[in-house]
Amino acid sequence: MDRKAEHFRIGDIDCAAVSDGYFEYAPPFFPPPAGLLFANAPDARILEPSGLAVDSGSAEDEAGAAPKWVSDYTCLLMKAGEHLVLVDTGAGSLAPTTGRLRANRASEGVEPGDIGVVIFTHAHPDHVGGNLDGQGKPAFPKARWVIGRSEWEFWMEGMAEQVLPEHSRDLLVGIARRNLTPLLDVIDVVLGEEEIVPGIRIMPAPGHTPGHCAVKVSSGGEDLYCVGDLVLHPLHLQQPDWFGAFDIVPDQLAETRRQFFYRAAAGHSLVMAFHFPFPGLGSVTPSGIAWTWEPALPGV
Repeated sequence: MDRKAEHFRIGDIDCAAVSDGYFEYAPPFFPPPAGLLFANAPDARILEPSGLAVDSGSAEDEAGAAPKWVSDYTCLLMKAGEHLVLVDTGAGSLAPTTGRLRANRASEGVEPGDIGVVIFTHAHPDHVGGNLDGQGKPAFPKARWVIGRSEWEFWMEGMAEQVLPEHSRDLLVGIARRNLTPLLDVIDVVLGEEEIVPGIRIMPAPGHTPGHCAVKVSSGGEDLYCVGDLVLHPLHLQQPDWFGAFDIVPDQLAETRRQFFYRAAAGHSLVMAFHFPFPGLGSVTPSGIAWTWEPALPGV
């Protein structure tokens, strides 16, 4: 998977979808794909319109391998006037196939000190794993770091321990705190929707985590919704009530999806999703009471 960056524009804002690599979610450490992505789906086998299948059972496939979900990890880098803005920092050293944001960012001519703002969609390991350098200091030393207040409180003030299942609690909370605590002196915890720099605003999008946020980019009459983990798979657009094993507040997630994708479809806006096939860019088209995903062509 030789994927580095895909460039596009939203009005006057230069954007790049930058790969942090990919990750394989496979048993026994994760549920089979259907259980991982569609925990409440009614059928054991779910076929995506593209023809790809995920199996909720543990049976091996014809090649003798257990079913797995291979997910791209894609961050968003933007140049808005004098501001260089990064959305999420990727997974860092989570796996040998992750942590490529650093090299791919450097290949774009962007040095750590060039980043002026880092915005978090949420604090799961694959979104905050690139926060620190090799000395445990903020990887982007001149940046203003931005996170939603509800997300910060969930991970840093004891709420996550009360909500998360026992088998993942210590791991998820430990990674979040290890990557957020060194930012205490530089992080900006914002309440609600707020413009961070002209044309770029953080918007609450709760459900995947209680404080999950999206980022809206607007310029020249064009819009992009960078939705993080609001959806993990294109089938979630067709079935917005289906949730995954990592979705913490499923009922809220379904409502948030409907709010965001109604706006995106009505405004003919571009959408970017962290886990969709690289570069994670496309549009949503109404289909009955839900939507279908239309990947953007190369070059957008």
